Amino acid sequence: MSKTPLINQGNASEKRAEIKQHFISTYETYESLFKCLKSESAFYLKPEPLRHPLIFYYAHTAVFFVNKLRVAKIISNNINEDIESMMAIGVDEMSWDDLNDANYDWPSVQEVQTYRDQVKSMVLALIDELDLSLPINWEDPFWIILMGIEHERIHLETSSVLIRQMDIQHVVSHSDWPHSNVDHDVVTNSLQSIPGGTVIQGRSLPSETYGWDNEYGQQSTEVKDFKTSQYLVSNHEFKAFVDDGGYLDEQWWTDEGWQWCQFKPAKQPTFWVNRDGNWLYRCMTTEIEMPWSWPVDVNYLEAKAFCNWLSARNGKSIRLPTEAEWYRIHEHTMSDQTPYPQWQQTPANIDLSVAASSVPVDKFTFGQQKLGDVIGNVWQWTETAIDGFKGFKVHPAYDDFSVPTFDGQHNLIKGGSWASTGNEVHTDSRYAFRRHFFQHAGFRYVESEQQVDQTFNTYETDELIAQYLEFHYGAAYFGVPNFPKACIDALIPHVDLSHNQRALDLGCAVGRSTFELARYYDHVDGLDFSTRFIRNAINLVEHGEVKYMIPTEGELTELKSFSLADLALGDKANNTEFAQGDACNLKPKYSNYDLIFAGNLIDRLYQPKQFLESITERLNSKGYLVITSPYTWLEEFTQKENWLGGVKVNGENYTTLDALRDALRDDFEMIAVPQDVPFVIRETARKHQHTVAQLTIWRKKA
Repeated sequence: MSKTPLINQGNASEKRAEIKQHFISTYETYESLFKCLKSESAFYLKPEPLRHPLIFYYAHTAVFFVNKLRVAKIISNNINEDIESMMAIGVDEMSWDDLNDANYDWPSVQEVQTYRDQVKSMVLALIDELDLSLPINWEDPFWIILMGIEHERIHLETSSVLIRQMDIQHVVSHSDWPHSNVDHDVVTNSLQSIPGGTVIQGRSLPSETYGWDNEYGQQSTEVKDFKTSQYLVSNHEFKAFVDDGGYLDEQWWTDEGWQWCQFKPAKQPTFWVNRDGNWLYRCMTTEIEMPWSWPVDVNYLEAKAFCNWLSARNGKSIRLPTEAEWYRIHEHTMSDQTPYPQWQQTPANIDLSVAASSVPVDKFTFGQQKLGDVIGNVWQWTETAIDGFKGFKVHPAYDDFSVPTFDGQHNLIKGGSWASTGNEVHTDSRYAFRRHFFQHAGFRYVESEQQVDQTFNTYETDELIAQYLEFHYGAAYFGVPNFPKACIDALIPHVDLSHNQRALDLGCAVGRSTFELARYYDHVDGLDFSTRFIRNAINLVEHGEVKYMIPTEGELTELKSFSLADLALGDKANNTEFAQGDACNLKPKYSNYDLIFAGNLIDRLYQPKQFLESITERLNSKGYLVITSPYTWLEEFTQKENWLGGVKVNGENYTTLDALRDALRDDFEMIAVPQDVPFVIRETARKHQHTVAQLTIWRKKA
């Protein structure tokens, strides 16, 4: 197959021809893969219940070209609306116990082939006609062409896995996809020392080749010295775990792993076939006698269980490598290798250069220690859940390629497999799958005392939470200052900061006012009734960043992020503590405060008068109670008989400020003129709420 083109150098005319050949090579190789199906009826079978039948994927990669070219406004018309709507979005295998029973009126294979031919002609014409200059950048039309090509290369590999999972009676061997016949005596695995060091990751634009959005940005990781297995775990090495009852023993499995193991139910790797007591191995289109010297194919959950079992057996700290540790292995063994795509001879079982299957784990070795399969043969599971680097941005034409995987549940695989081509072969590529997912993937293990950093930054997609994150940490709109910050800035000149040990932020939502108070108080408790709000504040403290998606219009969204460093709090963020709490029924420990801030809370309480009565005892003598509210009383939050003002009393208007004065006069004095504080809440790009709250400051009497 063609190699992914260098796009930061060369002659434009020659590069156009190279990209054209790259497209043709990809498109035709993908079509040849489906010749491994024995009949047209096989296109409509689901080898994996959580995925579509293969007819979907045969059309999907062509549909992707059309849809992305339309999004990028390179073309304006559909080719086949029915196919393009049906085949646009696949089933991401997000949950092994969430089966999709949707029914589709699938087109015929010939209809899909006709569609693919039409798309092919269109793309070839565009490659001839579109303006091309070097380097090719994100905003260039040819970036979209390359995106479609690399997307099809991903599906070339994932579809080969689906064919491998299909019942053997529905597939047929094909000369374009031969498996290897090489097997020999197994080698004994051993641990080899790898020096630690600083791992620098992240690409920048313009880049030398096409890359997916998660590859760009910057990340630096310090890795301690560790040891790695010399080879990938072979079928023979893994068999000891199977023979020891590993699939039947819960102690080796994570909770997620054991649930999956019981659900399947799994007793051995999925591509092992026990036929009359003899072990066979399922290649893509055939079953062969078990090649014990080949790497075992497993998901992350199985690999993790094996590591736990081996660790207990050997008394060593055995686990999967992190992404950064894989890079240390790569740097230690391959620093003298010409990188892809510049290499002249493929150095591993990768890029469809050897066979349509694995080969023995010691066939390709690297470095002085002769580490097997640093790249190629099968992907290598890591302990690292994928996340975006600092400076991560989504590509506007494909905004959901990476973001949905930034959830702590998609682990990175590294190194590529025999079926990996194009960007998948590039050292900087970053692909991640759910831990129960099957790919042409296996693993190597490491011995290390370094704790795995499992922190990650989830992208908040809950519309209400994202709206509040933007309200607290986003941009100012229409010149109106950030509301939580403006409130704290307004109250500080009126309080005695010689008593600044403890403050309480009630109704803190996602935490901005809590952080602002931490500039002035030694300890600040942030409480909110909603754990959904609190979770994001805690994430900001623990991970230093929050990421969220806000709507622009309809289904369209925009990625936003905010860093704790932007607040310039130094270590004062550690003075905050967030928890769920009911303002009308606080725990006794929430007492002895010098200041209590109730931001836009009073008109959302079910018992506001009870709150005011109880809050007094939680303040120190001469402590401050600060209340802000737009006084929007609604019966969905507060029964009308419990409203504080906003009603007629004896025929006269009785405002909330009147009610506050009456409720607080015995224990408090108002120390400043009430102040209006405006705020804007963004709903969409073109719809905003503009509201004015009133801020009042009350000091507890001595």
